[in-house]
Amino acid sequence: MAGMRRPLYRDDAVVLRAQKLGEADRIITLLTRRHGRVRAVARGVRRTTSKFGARLEPFGHVDLQLVGDPGKIGLHTVSQAESIDLFGRRLSGDYPRYTVASAVAETAERLTPVEQEPALRLFQLTLGALRALAEAAHDGDLVLDAYLLRAMTVAGWAPALVACAVCGAEGPHGAFAISSGGAVCGHCRPPGATHPAPATLALMLALANGDWTTADAAGAGPRRECGGLTAALLQWHLERGMRSLPLVDRGGPTRRAVPPATPEDQ
Repeated sequence: MAGMRRPLYRDDAVVLRAQKLGEADRIITLLTRRHGRVRAVARGVRRTTSKFGARLEPFGHVDLQLVGDPGKIGLHTVSQAESIDLFGRRLSGDYPRYTVASAVAETAERLTPVEQEPALRLFQLTLGALRALAEAAHDGDLVLDAYLLRAMTVAGWAPALVACAVCGAEGPHGAFAISSGGAVCGHCRPPGATHPAPATLALMLALANGDWTTADAAGAGPRRECGGLTAALLQWHLERGMRSLPLVDRGGPTRRAVPPATPEDQ
């Protein structure tokens, strides 16, 4: 009926992306706790007089009131925004960690292809990864690989890291096939399978299981190999490349500060 007010609902969310809209607005892509991925217009946030523009930068954890019908696909509108923890502010001076956060956010968006479909486990995982990056709890490359391995599990693509991905034979196995979904035994090994170092598979298993004592002690070689295999697995399942992954620094600890590019229009 004409003149009826649109429904309001409230949720907390992680800001995944912000895009320009017109001269003063933005479209904000959110991963919410209860309503999955939501796209919402934030009007006037690019004006210096905006009350909540800075609260809607990428990687922030925010409490929102949204105008729109929850469960209905389409652009909603942000009517209120309160900050819970603006992780982006702590990452803005650390370019390596900023690029890792960008990869986390892009992965979360890609793993929620259907708007308004609840994704609580992915929300919690994404929030935890951004918090770990902001607090510098572990090196950024390890946080990213742990996130990707667990996110694939949430999506139903859990990599085989001990038993054979094809026949289920108990491992550990020395071969790894991206197209098979992980480690494979000698009988199931397809042409082109790689043979990662045992320390690499041990690191992947530690990250998947949250064994940070083992993960933090891993050397540079296993970290690089783990990162390559994990990224390849994710992109094979997604059937397309990730824009942010090539920007991630895999050269070692990610604790040096370099000014990042502006978050506008990521």
